[in-house]
Amino acid sequence: MAKKSTAKKKTKLVTKRAKAKPAAKAAKPKKPKPWTEAEVAEAFTRFRAANPEPKGELEHINPYTLLVAVVLSAQATDAGVNKATRNLFPLADTPEKMVALGEDKVRDTIKTIGLYKGKAKNVITLSERLIAEHGSQVPRSREALEALPGVGRKTANVVLNIAFGEPTIAVDTHLFRVGNRTGLAPGKNPLEVELGLLKIVPAEFARHAHHWLILHGRYTCVARKPLCGKCIINDLCRWPEKSIYIGNA
Repeated sequence: MAKKSTAKKKTKLVTKRAKAKPAAKAAKPKKPKPWTEAEVAEAFTRFRAANPEPKGELEHINPYTLLVAVVLSAQATDAGVNKATRNLFPLADTPEKMVALGEDKVRDTIKTIGLYKGKAKNVITLSERLIAEHGSQVPRSREALEALPGVGRKTANVVLNIAFGEPTIAVDTHLFRVGNRTGLAPGKNPLEVELGLLKIVPAEFARHAHHWLILHGRYTCVARKPLCGKCIINDLCRWPEKSIYIGNA
């Protein structure tokens, strides 16, 4: 009887070990081939043909109001920012006027925007800094811009590009999605996507590249149900799921 009991125990132990054995790992999907130089040039040629002079959608009067608008746009839509700044900029379109307006008035004017209290404080502080350190002018260097309250790399890139015509690339959520989904410039974070694009975008397209890609992500290569059917670069895109959405237009 003892032998049978021992045999049963061994059988149960083997069974448990078999159950505990981890399942085989699924094969990793193959990375799509990088875009060729010819394909990149073709994509931007098409973007240019469709929209020769793309514009940012934040309304502004001058470099200063552009800087303020971009600071306000963090975690907010361009439409929402424009709604608020249509009331703000007629009152204050220079650093001096903004400081004179005061934080309380700025806060009340932009309260429809998310995080408006902190943003109002940043707008006043950066305006004071512009007066004290830059002669009330928006600086043209990335380092000086990023030293201002509420200004990060993306904001600095937008200002340098739109206000001063620099060939910078501001990576927002839309551009980050396009860079990764299409395989054009994949990256784990916005900086990787930005640097990847700077390496591959031909010089003749550099100034408007970020506008074309942002607008493409905002209106065509959207997060849910992308409109692959009307995408002008769908034959170049590396996204393996595009065939599912090819009829969307």
